[in-house]
Amino acid sequence: MKKIMVLVCIVVFTTVLLVFCNQPAPKEPLVAASSTDAISPDSMVKRGAYLVHMMGCNDCHSPKVMTPQGPVPDPERLLSGHPADIPVAKYDAGTAKDWILFNGMLTNYVGPWGISFSANISSDSTGIGTWSEKQFFKAIREGKYLGLDNTRPLLPPMPWTEYRNASDEDLRAIFAYLKSTKPVKNVVPTAVINKH
Repeated sequence: MKKIMVLVCIVVFTTVLLVFCNQPAPKEPLVAASSTDAISPDSMVKRGAYLVHMMGCNDCHSPKVMTPQGPVPDPERLLSGHPADIPVAKYDAGTAKDWILFNGMLTNYVGPWGISFSANISSDSTGIGTWSEKQFFKAIREGKYLGLDNTRPLLPPMPWTEYRNASDEDLRAIFAYLKSTKPVKNVVPTAVINKH
């Protein structure tokens, strides 16, 4: 009986080794995370495009067109922010104290802080076309409007408090992609900040 138990244990152990030792190696990441790796400008832009689309930047920063599947980003105005020619709709100020109200394009927001508009982050000069990488980092890492010191904070619903945790390499890739986008001229309205 002991010989049978020993034989069963050997078979089980051998099977486990064969199963786990024959697993395929994990796939390599899309872009290496190490800052010592050189990344071509083309790869940087492609990585940035992937991140911008995966992070949902078009959800708020692109005006929408209605389709049978619902609103989708307008391909002619990608990443151009809230359209300057679309006014803020009437709303109940009492409701805005407890809720966040979104317009139909998801580019204009009313809440306890006031009224905010999605920024133009296309490569146009009315967007981030004249920004430096340093400004972009300051905007995302510190939540500073226009990426400048002594400016107001970025307003909701911009999730900069989450995005600030991105690696330097990912932020550089996002910035490279945004600078490569089609420039869309659009001067976004000025935010209205409630005084509490």
